[in-house]
Amino acid sequence: MPFAPSDRLSSPQNPRIKQLLRLQQKPAERRSLGLTLVEGLRELTIAVEAGLAVATLFTCPELAGATGLAALPHLLSASPTAPEWFEVSRAVFEKVAYREGSDGLLAVLRIPTRTLSGLHLPPNPLVIVLEAVEKPGNLGAILRTADAAPVDAVLIGDPRTDLFNPNVIRASIGCVFTVPTVAAPVADILDFLGAKGIRSYAAALALGARTYTDCDFRGPTALVMGTEADGLTPQLRAACDETIIVPMRGRIDSLNVSVATAVLTFEAVRQRQ
Repeated sequence: MPFAPSDRLSSPQNPRIKQLLRLQQKPAERRSLGLTLVEGLRELTIAVEAGLAVATLFTCPELAGATGLAALPHLLSASPTAPEWFEVSRAVFEKVAYREGSDGLLAVLRIPTRTLSGLHLPPNPLVIVLEAVEKPGNLGAILRTADAAPVDAVLIGDPRTDLFNPNVIRASIGCVFTVPTVAAPVADILDFLGAKGIRSYAAALALGARTYTDCDFRGPTALVMGTEADGLTPQLRAACDETIIVPMRGRIDSLNVSVATAVLTFEAVRQRQ
């Protein structure tokens, strides 16, 4: 049977549309159902190619156009499960869309389970550790860096935003699906690094911190980054093997955490080449 929409939804009061809004706005809803939203053909393609299962697909023909719709049957045939597909009116789609200039494609995906015990690293890993990250835009930008470099994993200690927040997916352009990413308590992450023999470098404004270009990142390395507002907690910094700094030559004393992470990551990659 050809893969095609099973129904057209034109009322914002439809229960499925109401659930979309709850998934978009409520982390507890995403966690309890194990679902999240992905908007856009590019992000959806990345997710499916990474092995995620599409539960439901919503399309707006007026926004998607013939090209976007034509790509869907082949793409979704790769989903581990056959999704439901609903066509929606433009007015309804614009109510549930969460990005500007949408291409008329919105999917509900099953959130994958990711744990430290299930994380498989190469013999000489490079990982990024984030403490209590709270801004989806910064997390998304760091995941893009992690994909581009690339790094072997991103470990998020005690996060203040859920990994599969639709805004994280949007800001990362789907890289949350391409980079092995695990959220766990900070203490568990430190135990994991120790058990794997990974040396941890805390990025912090601290007396005695070494300039990052003076450090040797060629061995198993974890770059440990703090919160946007307060940096690393003293406890985590003290638990790391070394404290490093990106020297500031101007009036300000720090970089945005996503920028600082990119600087350190690409220096580590440069050394390893």
